[in-house]
Amino acid sequence: MRTTSRSPLFTVMERAARKAGRGLVRDFGEIEHLQVSVKSPGDFVSTADHGAEKAIREELERARPTFSFLMEESGKIVGKDPDSVWIVDPLDGTTNFLHSIPHFAISMALVQKGEIVAGMIYNPVVDEMYWAEKGRGAFLNDRRLRVSGRRDMGEALIGTGIPFQGRGDHPHYLKLLAATMEKVAGVRRAGAAALDLAYVAAGRLDGFFEIELNKWDIAAGIILIKEAGGFVGDMDGDADALETGNIVAGNAKLFDPLCKLLRAAGGSGK
Repeated sequence: MRTTSRSPLFTVMERAARKAGRGLVRDFGEIEHLQVSVKSPGDFVSTADHGAEKAIREELERARPTFSFLMEESGKIVGKDPDSVWIVDPLDGTTNFLHSIPHFAISMALVQKGEIVAGMIYNPVVDEMYWAEKGRGAFLNDRRLRVSGRRDMGEALIGTGIPFQGRGDHPHYLKLLAATMEKVAGVRRAGAAALDLAYVAAGRLDGFFEIELNKWDIAAGIILIKEAGGFVGDMDGDADALETGNIVAGNAKLFDPLCKLLRAAGGSGK
């Protein structure tokens, strides 16, 4: 039994996600046959990535032909309506995908006049679709989501992303990680920021932090967490996380302590 009515906007996003997801599942099953090119050290892009992006764009353009795009592989595409922008990552967790680890997702969000109004994160391998629209709540398939109710940092499980080869300030990140490890029950680095944020919305993780992410990594997760009753902010506390890419997320009780902990350890390092 469905917990909420599905809007036309959700239907558009679901159709695009499922079409791309079928291709990813097919390619994931034959991972050893994929042609893989190196985009940069430690950052791979596969034929599956490009195929998923093409499928998503086709479906979204068919339904909303005037909207613009910001896509990981294709970049910025300005349509007749520049105030309505689809932000798309066709395959978040590419390295997991290429190593046959079934922890990856399609992530898409709609931003209108600078505000995120809808988001979806879909792991096609396990058929988990996290979605949210402004003012309508957040859901996992048909189940309403709420962030966790934990109040003590000592009981919290925190997600993060670690800068890899050729990217980021590794010594600075290790300071953030060390400060967090001293205060929480555990830290997880699963390799797909979008899914980490979806897990915060679902209460599977109590919080998340990472620096230097892209808009397509976090846009959908931001609205999911907010609609699930959580908080999202910039690590330094003075800017919009979507713009800076330096993100902290958590429930109402743990968000402020986590932000303070990270700022004391150096924040974004900028």
